[in-house]
Amino acid sequence: MRNRRVILAAGAVALMCMAARHPTADIRVITHDAADPSPHRMQAAVDLGLVGVSVLYTWTVKRLR
Repeated sequence: MRNRRVILAAGAVALMCMAARHPTADIRVITHDAADPSPHRMQAAVDLGLVGVSVLYTWTVKRLR
């Protein structure tokens, strides 16, 4: 009887962990000029199941005039 309770409790904890939203790191480095209408950008995302990481990097290229 005790084993069933332990298994039931472990199953309930596992179900709650799967239902909860996993933590996500969102990293943004904004280095473009605010007046630049189309800044260059690089974006990447990795989701490992337990944690997700999203990276956004933008920059302005000096134009020759």
